[in-house]
Amino acid sequence: MNLHQFRFVREAVRQNFNLTSAAKALFTSQPGVSKAIIELEDELGVEIFRRHGKRIRSLTEPGKRILASIERILNEMETLKRVGDDFANQDQGNFVIATTHTQARYALPKVLGEFTKRFPKVRVSIQQGNPMEIAEMLQYDRADIAIATEGIANKPGILALPGYQWQHAIVLPIGHPLLNQTNITLESLAKFPLITYAKAFSGRAKIDAAFAQRGLVPDILLEAIDADVIKTYVENGMGVGIVAGVAYDADRDKQLKAIPAGQLFGSNITHLGIKQGAYLRSFIFTFIELFSPTLTKKIVEQAMSSDAIDYQI
Repeated sequence: MNLHQFRFVREAVRQNFNLTSAAKALFTSQPGVSKAIIELEDELGVEIFRRHGKRIRSLTEPGKRILASIERILNEMETLKRVGDDFANQDQGNFVIATTHTQARYALPKVLGEFTKRFPKVRVSIQQGNPMEIAEMLQYDRADIAIATEGIANKPGILALPGYQWQHAIVLPIGHPLLNQTNITLESLAKFPLITYAKAFSGRAKIDAAFAQRGLVPDILLEAIDADVIKTYVENGMGVGIVAGVAYDADRDKQLKAIPAGQLFGSNITHLGIKQGAYLRSFIFTFIELFSPTLTKKIVEQAMSSDAIDYQI
């Protein structure tokens, strides 16, 4: 047996048992993948996949255990490579961050500004996506860390570390009648068309839950994944915006006013995700601490050595 066979098995599962897609992902031929898997099954003496004709459909019971072992072996191989790279080039390399637009736009610029001053030879890549896509990038080794409010905590194979806490803000055009109210309530908000995040993003679940608990059905006129889009339509007078508090800047958003809305929608936690069992290069520990000063190298290593999936400080 060899590492190529292990990679073929893992990729076949990742590609939903489509060997043609697995072959394309690994830059090889479909017959080669099929042959290698059959040879591995013959050597192990068990079938890894259930088949219907020539097509594989699912993992067998022993196949599930074999896949788990393959994942551990390949992860250890990646760790060996990273250990070597780390000691050979401690201040350079590639660093991939998977995150949402809100984090990339508002939370990361200052952090990355300081990080690149300290590690000018590190090439940083920001891969944006929705929370599900971000988690998959981390699970499938296409990113070193993931940063998001939703979609990371309680994901198999991902250790979720609390990065920072934040609250929503209500954004209004200058002169809006809600600015004359001392205390904005959910009932008063529900009287206006609302513009806020799509359901998978930036604490939208808490917004929906708050209205539902009061028996209110808000008029969500427009949903977006981008706070800048939300603010643009609020400026155009289309409705009242609800955004992450960090997305409002009084100097930049001169046509808008913001009112903190933590009392209405509660607090949210942005998590930083690490793949369990991964080897983190020294500059990644530095980035994590810059992003959240409470997450020192000692704390992160302690969390990684435990069996917890959702770590609380």
